Amino acid sequence: MKRNTHDLLLSFLSGSSWAFAIIGAWVTFQSFVFLGLVTALLFTFLFVFIALFVIVILENLLLSRDRYDETLKQTALLEEIRDTVKTPS
Repeated sequence: MKRNTHDLLLSFLSGSSWAFAIIGAWVTFQSFVFLGLVTALLFTFLFVFIALFVIVILENLLLSRDRYDETLKQTALLEEIRDTVKTPS
């Protein structure tokens, strides 16, 4: 499958977001553990929630791009079928 720059960029950002979420959760927990375990877990949960929201947005962009590509393929196929049926035999 041919991938363009847009797809490669979205894939890279998706992977980067997962790495950011995992490393950021650990750093957030370590940064707030001096305030107490419950507070550190709360801030870590908030960070992970925001990071996962960004990941969902990027995945949604990838899915909508795939849906658009499939629609173009289906449209081309349907036009070819229409032209075949219209042609007098």
